[in-house]
Amino acid sequence: MSACNNCTLYKNCSRVVFGDGNPEAEIIFIGEAPGKKEDELGIPFVGSTGRILDKMLASIKIKREDVYLTNICKCRPPENRDPLPEEVSECWPWLEKQIAIIEPKIIVTLGKYALNSFVPNVKISEVHGKILKINIPKLGELKIFPLHHPAAARISRKTRTLFEEDFAKIPSLLKK
Repeated sequence: MSACNNCTLYKNCSRVVFGDGNPEAEIIFIGEAPGKKEDELGIPFVGSTGRILDKMLASIKIKREDVYLTNICKCRPPENRDPLPEEVSECWPWLEKQIAIIEPKIIVTLGKYALNSFVPNVKISEVHGKILKINIPKLGELKIFPLHHPAAARISRKTRTLFEEDFAKIPSLLKK
């Protein structure tokens, strides 16, 4: 993956941000793409959104090292722009491999871009906090749990409340 040059994102990033955490995790958190701090350190969710995610994990008594964190796109888009559809498409096989290796019980998508990579044309405002069962040919049936992105929760008090309420559901989902 670190030698991938299938799309143009690799030209502007410092490094590929593969993922971080437990390769045997029951839960994977998937974001959109690395930000500036993630690009610098090579670890997903280490900037301000990472601090929010860490706080939320602590609130449900799950350690960061017990989950797996990654992004749809593995390289930082220039100017922190949204990934283009062709960039998402080029990175998708890497994500499929990560999911196949880890075999999580639940995939938590963080934000609309991560959600729409699995379930196109669905609005996060309509499905956040609900389990979506989908079938992906190479992976079989997956349970997707869409949440708002931590960055959106940082910006909007209303979104923050929804994010916290939805996040609190995770322990009971893992028990089912």
